[in-house]
Amino acid sequence: MSGPNGDLGMPAEAGAEGEDDGFGEAEYAAINSMLDQINSCLDHLEEKNDHLHARLQELLESNRQTRLEFQQQLGETPSDASL
Repeated sequence: MSGPNGDLGMPAEAGAEGEDDGFGEAEYAAINSMLDQINSCLDHLEEKNDHLHARLQELLESNRQTRLEFQQQLGETPSDASL
């Protein structure tokens, strides 16, 4: 059964100080390796997100410029287009 923090309930004697917590060095190394892989994936996703954000900003600016050019060709002012 889970405790209030989602931790598994442990009998008092199993969690006593100085006893083996059930995890060996191999388990900690495996967890550490998995966390490193997750961190690498998150870094990669962050880089892709930054790249997409920059490209979208460029597209937005390009669309603004195109809209202004069309408005000028039609003889409208930018404030008239918002009505």
